[in-house]
Formats: sequence, C-alpha cells, structure tokens
Amino acid sequence: MKMDLNYIKKLIKMLDTSTISEIEIEEQGTRLRLSKPRPKFTTPSNPLPFTPVPTDNSGIVSSLTLTSPPVSDSGAETEQIQKSPDDYFEVRSPMVGTFYRAPAPDADPYVKIGDSVSSGTVLCIIEAMKLMNEIESEVSGKIVKILVENAQAVEYNQPLFLVDKT
Repeated sequence: MKMDLNYIKKLIKMLDTSTISEIEIEEQGTRLRLSKPRPKFTTPSNPLPFTPVPTDNSGIVSSLTLTSPPVSDSGAETEQIQKSPDDYFEVRSPMVGTFYRAPAPDADPYVKIGDSVSSGTVLCIIEAMKLMNEIESEVSGKIVKILVENAQAVEYNQPLFLVDKT
C-alpha cells in the first residue's frame, strides 16, 4: 500500500514547524521516516550570566564582566573574568527534557568546569520521551560555567553551558 502524497506533505509541514526532529510512521507494511538536522546553536548578543560594562558615554558595551564567576568542581577561588561577548559560546538545549551531566547516576560527568572540549565532544544527555539524546559541543574551547543542575527539567533553547572559545 502506498501512502497518500497529501498525507506525507502534511507530515513534512508538521515536522518543519515543530520542535520534533524526527518522526517514523508505519502503515500496513509501508514505513516512512522523516528527520531534520539538529539546529545550529548561536551565541546571543547579550548572554544572561553577564553584566554589561559601558566603556564610554554612548552606552556602547565593548566588554562584559562575569558577575558570578564559575565555581570549579575542585573548589578554586572566585575570580573576575573580563571577556568580549564573542569569546563565550552558549550551548543551548535543542529540546525540552531532563538534563543529565553523566551517562549514569554513578558515572563521572561528561564535562566539568575547566575542561577543554572540541567540536563534537559530548557535554550532557537530555532525556526526552524516554530517549537519551547526547548533546555535543558545536565549538572548541573550555567549559566556563554549567548553567543547569543535574536532573533539572530544561526548555527548548535554554542555555546549558558557557564555553570560552579562546
């Protein structure tokens, strides 16, 4: 049996306009699988964990100060970090789900603050509808801050990590 072309077009439109990244349907021995590429992450012009620092009377911001400095897992001292907004990359959640830092409750986390990562490095898992989705870094750099607690619910496009690209 063949699937109706209008039905397939509706499925494509539904997939394109939703946050779903893949759909698979089987009807009477005919299987159809549609998927779309993972969204590319972009750095917002003013990431939330930063406080703008005006450099002149025009109000233009040329640098940012990290107001709540990263706390390393080893208990390193607090420090002020001066960086350009372009030096940090926000890794954002591509879906709604539950954030996990490690592959299992008794396992070490994928990354810690201060770890160097490269593009494609697994940073965490987001569980959505009983599926474990590995979230990979889109950039190379150093983990500056983890913005979500383990086992916390996350929303689509919510910032998860800050990566220092320099």
